[in-house]
Amino acid sequence: MISRLALALLLAATPLAAQEAPPARAEKADDIPPPQRVVTKHLGTFGGAKVAYTATAGETYLKDKDGKPTAAIFSTSYVKDGSDPNRPVTFLYNGGPGSGSLWLHMGAFGPKRVRLPDARDDGAPPYPIVDNPDSLLDVTDIVFIDPVGTGFSRALGKTDPKTFWGVTQDAKSISEFIRLWLSENNRWNAPKYIGGESYGTTRSAALINELEGTYNDVAVNGVILISTILDFGAEAETEGNEMQFVVTLPSMAAVAWYHKALTSQPTDQMAFLQAAREFARGPYITALLKGNALGAEERAAVRKQLAGFTGLSEAYLERANLRVSPQRFYKELLRDRGQTVGRLDARYLGIDYDNAGEGPDNDPSFYGIDASYTAAMNAYVRSDLGYKSERQYVTIGGVRDWDWKLNGGRDGTTYVNVAPYLSRALRENSGMKIFVGQGYYDFATPFFGAEQSLTRPGFPADRVEFHYYQSGHMMYVRGADLAKLSADIRGFIAARK
Repeated sequence: MISRLALALLLAATPLAAQEAPPARAEKADDIPPPQRVVTKHLGTFGGAKVAYTATAGETYLKDKDGKPTAAIFSTSYVKDGSDPNRPVTFLYNGGPGSGSLWLHMGAFGPKRVRLPDARDDGAPPYPIVDNPDSLLDVTDIVFIDPVGTGFSRALGKTDPKTFWGVTQDAKSISEFIRLWLSENNRWNAPKYIGGESYGTTRSAALINELEGTYNDVAVNGVILISTILDFGAEAETEGNEMQFVVTLPSMAAVAWYHKALTSQPTDQMAFLQAAREFARGPYITALLKGNALGAEERAAVRKQLAGFTGLSEAYLERANLRVSPQRFYKELLRDRGQTVGRLDARYLGIDYDNAGEGPDNDPSFYGIDASYTAAMNAYVRSDLGYKSERQYVTIGGVRDWDWKLNGGRDGTTYVNVAPYLSRALRENSGMKIFVGQGYYDFATPFFGAEQSLTRPGFPADRVEFHYYQSGHMMYVRGADLAKLSADIRGFIAARK
């Protein structure tokens, strides 16, 4: 089974809503209403181009072999007006597991977004909901998907919602939704992209396995990975796992550089981070693997270099046995200033009740954005899109007891690693590419962890492209990075064969 610490990493990988979601409840089998949908017409300017488009907000029913509805998947589709069966379509979702798609929808790629102050608390409503010129609607239609237990999506009839709560089960349900959408909209021959954030990147890999592996009926042109987590074993915070310290070291270097907490502050950030990568995969991992056999002279040399990259004192690093967890780093880096740094985005600063603890009271980059997205999604979908529901939109919190075993337990492992699904898809689909977007100041899904997962044998360098941002887990909260992320993905789609 996956460790409690690894599970906590996942559940925190996407920000939580302020409120706890009510328990999922299935309707009686004979009390299932028809799917609810609302269609509206709109006009906007995206990527500098005017686009007339149709928005469809509503439910798609998944059914069992007897044709009985088992689940209602809520989605919001934006389709450019004018019949073009060959126009690209991109399916997007968030992570959790158990998060609705509102973060990418209202933060990055929807036609409207909520505008927040960068690296500061979002405060109280009203929050500005503004036109989003960085939406991708000029180059692709977009479908935002809420998996079962998130958004307005739910199990139906006598179906237990846990039927859909697992790495493989979730991927199967989303793959079924995609097939239904392609048929209903006559888009089977269109270029197709799938993309997610945080656990959504895990979902993308599992989804590829369902689309191109298990059934081999839906070929994908590109996979968009935003804040990537594929190999949970490498980042598992468990005793004896030395890789957890290796994959987070370059992130610590980036954050120490950003806050000017280094004794010797380099002027060239990129050169500094490259040196941190080389130290992490060279002298540092070598020293950690030697354990008690590490000699005093080598230990002193590594400790000095580690202090130079992390901004932490050699005395502290010695007490920590050269192994600093992110939780300790958040508290220790700016302890002398009386401040802590965020987990999702370490540019955010917090002030704790006292300054003597080992870890921070809370994540300032979580409570800095917690309420605004939920308010914006509910306001927008119920007003602009006209979707009325007595159900609460579940931001996150309605999913429990996630099944981490792969392929129904046949590929059960201690820690999930779905990267091989992507590697196989690249080998068997010569037209597929992978986009990787990482924030330098993200500890939930460190950029070096993504690099380690996607540069192993089986991943051709010319078909996996990395893009980096001067922000954290949700890089689109920074205006300049939203524009860059949009331009980078627009180029990724436009460059298809």
